[in-house]
Order: sequence, then C-alpha cells, then structure tokens
Amino acid sequence: MEKDKLSTEEIIKRYKPDTEKLMRYLPYFDGKRSNEVSYLYKESGGGANGIAFPVYEPTLLSFINEAKNTVFVDRNYRYIYSRNSIRTHKDEWHMIETAAITDMDILGGILSKYVLEGMTKGRIWVEAVEYEIFYRVIDKARELILFWDKEMGGK
Repeated sequence: MEKDKLSTEEIIKRYKPDTEKLMRYLPYFDGKRSNEVSYLYKESGGGANGIAFPVYEPTLLSFINEAKNTVFVDRNYRYIYSRNSIRTHKDEWHMIETAAITDMDILGGILSKYVLEGMTKGRIWVEAVEYEIFYRVIDKARELILFWDKEMGGK
C-alpha cells in the first residue's frame, strides 16, 4: 500500500497493534550498549581453527522474532532507502526524528533493514543496538500513534 493512499485513521489502525507489541522492548533498548547484547562464542576444543559465532541475548532474539512478523517489516526496504536518499546512520536518525504519521513506511523500512539483514549478517543487530536504531524507530512510532490517536478521539 502506498502511504499517500492511506488516511491517518487507516495508518493508525494498521500500525497501532504492532507498535503496542514492540513498545514493551523500549525499556530493554534504552541505554543498551552493543557489547551487552551479544558475544562471540568459540568452542574451547576447536583450537586455532575453530569458528567463532555470535550469541545474542534472548530478549534481543525475542524482539527480532516479534518484529519480523509486524506490518513494519517490508522486504522492499531498499526502495525506501533509495527514494529518501538514506545512506548513513545520520540519515536514518534524521528520517526517524522528522517522521510524520504518513511516514510510518519509512520507519518500517529502517526497522526492516536491520531485522532482515541481521538474519544473514551477524553484526547488523548489534549495530542497530549500538546506533539506537531499534529504540529510536519504536519510540517515534509510539510517539506518532499516541499523538494522532488522541487527535482522532481514540483511547
């Protein structure tokens, strides 16, 4: 669905349930550092040829599993990045900070990049925590939904 075809009421109806689901992770991500969410595990008997792999905190994995099943996640997130000239973490932060209710697809695109790429690239989820991407996206979505839901006479 194109964002300009959805009314504010439709956007709220579409994103509110998933925003509420993800909001419970805000305290977890608030002030979290990247070295607190993962570590490299290397089997002690593997010697010099052993392969190290990342082990993630259970709460982070729970968030990823929940987030990937929300309306926010869109496999076409690259289009959102190119359409909005998002190239750096500063660009992501700027888009998050300036997002309006009609930009929920941009928030979803940013969240999508980290959720989906993290499934194949071990460092991406840690990077999202380090640069506060998960926290900022969820917090901005919460802020927008709360503001506009009140404006529309919701609870």
